[in-house]
Amino acid sequence: MTLKTKELSLREIVGGGYEEFWETKKRYVVCKGSRASKKSKTTALWHIINIMAYPGANALVIRKTERTLRDSCFADLKWAINRLGVNKYWKITVNPLELIYKKTGQKILFRGLDSPLKLTSIAVDNGVICFLWLEEAFEITKEEDFNYIDECIRGKLPEGLWKRVTILLNPWSERHWIKKRFFDNPDEDTYAFTTTYKDNEFLDEADLKLFERMKKNNPRRYNIAGLGNWGISEGLVFENFMENDFDIDKIKKEPNAKFIFGLDFGYVQDPTAFFCGIINIKEKRIYVFDEIYKKGLSNEKIYLEIAKKGYSKEKIIADSAEPKSIDRLYDLGLSHISPSRKGPDSILNGIDFLTDFQIIIKPQCVNFYTEIQNYTWQKDKFDRQINKPIDEYNHLIDAMRYAVEPFIKARAFSFD
Repeated sequence: MTLKTKELSLREIVGGGYEEFWETKKRYVVCKGSRASKKSKTTALWHIINIMAYPGANALVIRKTERTLRDSCFADLKWAINRLGVNKYWKITVNPLELIYKKTGQKILFRGLDSPLKLTSIAVDNGVICFLWLEEAFEITKEEDFNYIDECIRGKLPEGLWKRVTILLNPWSERHWIKKRFFDNPDEDTYAFTTTYKDNEFLDEADLKLFERMKKNNPRRYNIAGLGNWGISEGLVFENFMENDFDIDKIKKEPNAKFIFGLDFGYVQDPTAFFCGIINIKEKRIYVFDEIYKKGLSNEKIYLEIAKKGYSKEKIIADSAEPKSIDRLYDLGLSHISPSRKGPDSILNGIDFLTDFQIIIKPQCVNFYTEIQNYTWQKDKFDRQINKPIDEYNHLIDAMRYAVEPFIKARAFSFD
């Protein structure tokens, strides 16, 4: 296939590893894969080319939270337009997020599952919505939510069109409903496959070295983020957790309910993680209602992110390993920030305290939910579990530990 506007080979643009993904007409196309397996970029190219090739076809792109679309799928689709050299044929708007094929008025629309009313009121002026792209599908923790999304493309189609739901995910946990439905028991209308970074011929030597280091230093993560295999959830540190929406205003009025906030610093390799919760000591419940989870944040940007969410005046307990950062954030306006207490037993004492609680997680806290499903105990060389958690999937978990410190009896801590 070549584009009429410019003679470009799709093989050169897309590369290998996705032949059946590109050609199949099955309804469900499910791709789990490692990081850098080019699954999102390939999906973006597929949608741009097929919208242009099939008049009347429109697409809907969905993530669990709408705010994450601009820097993920929307950015990938703009990249695909540039990569194909078809910029002059597309109108790109940010408010609302939309891509419009100028020749016919066909659209690519963007929605979040956190705005269900917006999903029920979707309409296009020309043609029908027959393509649906579900990005980071691991975030969709309930199968009934997916079924609701799936119903967004329904009805009779004009001749020549077909319905396709493209589902992309990193396979963090084998417990996820997607594994059972699409990989363990696929029906005849499903094409499910796995890709890895090895399918991405556009990676350079530096990119490949990252995975080689991961393979050597962190085999568990490499198995998931490198090879695209399902994460094994045995040996979870926390078992008593659930995702469920709740009314913050109602919860905060409960007797003994108190807001708690914790901050774990990161920068290039690790994200800065800000935990927001409500603790009820008497009822032994912790409600997780908000989060910040970003790499590359300077102290100034950390302050702006926290202030933007309205938490700058809250009592925040931060990782004591970075006293200069804490001092800087205090000067910037986090007037109630203080360092955590650390000692050789502080991690285990914090875990011991938290395991007495039921942890209830609001659906938009997708990074916390991912971490708690993958935070496990380490194993020794004989594959036996030891009393030490992995140093992974713990950024928001650590922030939660800092946040609950005031409620842990002082005698629980050992200090250097």
